[in-house]
Amino acid sequence: MKIGIVGMGKMGAALAARLGGLGHELTVWNRTAARAQSAAPAGARVAATPRELASSVDIVISILTNAAAIDAAYTGKEGLLAGDVAGKLFIEMSTVRPGTEKALAAKIDAHGAALIDCPVGGSVGPARDGKLIGFVGGAASDVARAKPLLDQMCRRVEHVGPVGAGASMKLAINLPLLVYWQALGEALVLCKPLGLDPARIMDIFADTSGGPNVLKVRGPAIAKALNGQDTGAITFDIDSIRKDLQTMIEEAQSLGGTLPVTARALECFDEASREGLGKGDATLLPVRWTKKAAR
Repeated sequence: MKIGIVGMGKMGAALAARLGGLGHELTVWNRTAARAQSAAPAGARVAATPRELASSVDIVISILTNAAAIDAAYTGKEGLLAGDVAGKLFIEMSTVRPGTEKALAAKIDAHGAALIDCPVGGSVGPARDGKLIGFVGGAASDVARAKPLLDQMCRRVEHVGPVGAGASMKLAINLPLLVYWQALGEALVLCKPLGLDPARIMDIFADTSGGPNVLKVRGPAIAKALNGQDTGAITFDIDSIRKDLQTMIEEAQSLGGTLPVTARALECFDEASREGLGKGDATLLPVRWTKKAAR
């Protein structure tokens, strides 16, 4: 397929590596051009503008930071919708509020094209291996058109409703995970007097009701962080967590609800960012809390 990827952050680059490795013809664009070059090993061509990218592909995947970045990439002077995009399919994979996806879908429909939203569960490793979980919102016919490609990126694809439904589901599944990082840090405070090896503690948590699936993968990295060792490449940074938590709170408020636990977790992560950890990996959050308790 002729595929365009807009947004070459960690996830966009991982998806490019995955799809390029499967033989697709890729064109990529990123606001910071140097980042787009990371897709060169996958054989991707770098477009000068989103408009140029859209003109040369049949399917456009966008995975961007927030609603403002989506608006700029799609509706800017040289944006994706600046040219003739009739008949093209857009797959929007950013983690944003459902209203953002609904508004974008209306604009794309007015140009004779179609959009589905498909934010994903998983990080860089699963993205490279095609083992993400996709939460899809859109018309059945558009989802069917995208399904062969989604199946190459995801081990599981769930069509959960119309456009915007995927965004709602992604916020919901991410909420307990992100709050868990703070809960784990608090739990480790209680373990500290035991003097156990961090690797053993993580293994115990991962094998009990006190550990979600993420510990099976990230537990060893947390143990390294507790021991003051390098945890390797950053998979999901603290500032990205803060953005997602704020998005969840805003969406709940629009629905007439409140998220008090989420709001308190966000305060803790805001504090971590102010201390200079914003660009650090999520594994630093529970470690920070244990150190804070020792002060």
